[in-house]
Amino acid sequence: MIKETKTLDVVGLRCPEPLMLTRKTMRELKVGDILLVKGDDFSTTNDLPKLCQNLGYTILESNVTEKPYYFYIQK
Repeated sequence: MIKETKTLDVVGLRCPEPLMLTRKTMRELKVGDILLVKGDDFSTTNDLPKLCQNLGYTILESNVTEKPYYFYIQK
């Protein structure tokens, strides 16, 4: 089981808000910290992995098959 450092709940928000909030929150974390992002906007299932790849973050685990979607992202 993964233990997150911080949780970001973006349920009810639509793109690009979940991405902007994820990026902002990740900046506040230390290297090695883990952010749990929970959301229900289907576009984040594609956009969030691209954001992480571009910024050099690692998705440790995710669920993109049922709501709420979630991503454990390590900085």
